[in-house]
Amino acid sequence: MGDIKKVVLAYSGGLDTSIIIPWLKENYDNCEVIAVSGDVGQDSELEGLEEKALKTGASKLYIEDLNKEFIEDYVFPTIKAGAVYESKYLLGTSFARPIIAKRIVEIALKEGADAICHGCTGKGNDQVRFELAIKAFAPDMKIIAPWREWSIKSRDEEIEYAEAHNIPLKITRETNYSKDKNIWHISHEGLDLENPANEPMYNKEGFLELGVSPEQAPDKATYVTISFEKGVPTAIDGEKMDAVSLVKKLNQLGGENGIGIVDLVENRLVGMKSRGVYETPGGTILYHAHNKLEELTLDRDTYHFKQQVALRFAELVYFGQWFTPLRTALSAFVDSTQETVTGDVKLKLYKGNIIDAGVTSPYSLYDEDIATFDEDEVYNQKDSAGFINLFGLPIKVQAKKNLIKG
Repeated sequence: MGDIKKVVLAYSGGLDTSIIIPWLKENYDNCEVIAVSGDVGQDSELEGLEEKALKTGASKLYIEDLNKEFIEDYVFPTIKAGAVYESKYLLGTSFARPIIAKRIVEIALKEGADAICHGCTGKGNDQVRFELAIKAFAPDMKIIAPWREWSIKSRDEEIEYAEAHNIPLKITRETNYSKDKNIWHISHEGLDLENPANEPMYNKEGFLELGVSPEQAPDKATYVTISFEKGVPTAIDGEKMDAVSLVKKLNQLGGENGIGIVDLVENRLVGMKSRGVYETPGGTILYHAHNKLEELTLDRDTYHFKQQVALRFAELVYFGQWFTPLRTALSAFVDSTQETVTGDVKLKLYKGNIIDAGVTSPYSLYDEDIATFDEDEVYNQKDSAGFINLFGLPIKVQAKKNLIKG
């Protein structure tokens, strides 16, 4: 291990990365450790991070503001694709990892580091997401993953290590949920959630962080109108907003109304199932509104094919394959479908529900003259007989053959 003189660490200040700094110095010949935190909206989690990093042995800490790039270049393209993993997960952790890893590589190369280190466990998806991004930009960089090397086996043992090394922690054994928070979402895993038979304690003080449970939401509905231009959300209730402000505003509105709480047993990339609770209030609203606008503005075949693309796109994001030719190609296809996805979507938020309240677009494909149940002069209903005869011809032929065969 003597060839490792300088390591850049993906640093969050949480339990894992807090103990990794002294562990690296103990096990890699007192190497220099440079900590890097990608700010993607962790807010209070970044407070006091520099003091903590330096006190535990880092030589310096970079805190990189990635919020704008994160929303515009990773989140919005995924919304435009309609990508949702296993019908529920809005990919909050998944698409945050590539942008953080990319910035860590840039700093590692600038600093002349010998290795990059991350605190992802050997059971999780994040180890794949981080390392695939590192390989995309620094294919020969050595990667250190302590969870695959050290003798520590559990989060309790991590806490014991931290206590033995006088490392301050914000958690206890009783509140030791594994959480990931950014501007898009927060995830909760571990403790009582490891048993899928247990109901999550949504109403327990301090459990939900981005909003309230549906039971605690107001008895009066909240109306909100979201404007889109070519698939990108640009305004709320007529007020133009930058991407970060828009997501924060919808997080507030969604959180207040109990929107976007998901309890999911998901299939991890590494093969096991895991159970987690996700809070994605603003994102849930945006996905719903975007899909509603596409209902109005996309033709049938494009809309249906795009649903197939969404499934594959979600897998690519979840599997950490953001920086791949296929993801780039799919995004190009998606962008071509969004030329007409412009308009306003009005929604009613009420106790965890999102209720459609109207949609308009200058590119609407809905023609009331054709769709009406009243008398019209633009649609000849007799035409449908010939269409059905042709469309049903294979069924008719098969039925006749079956009769001949008895």
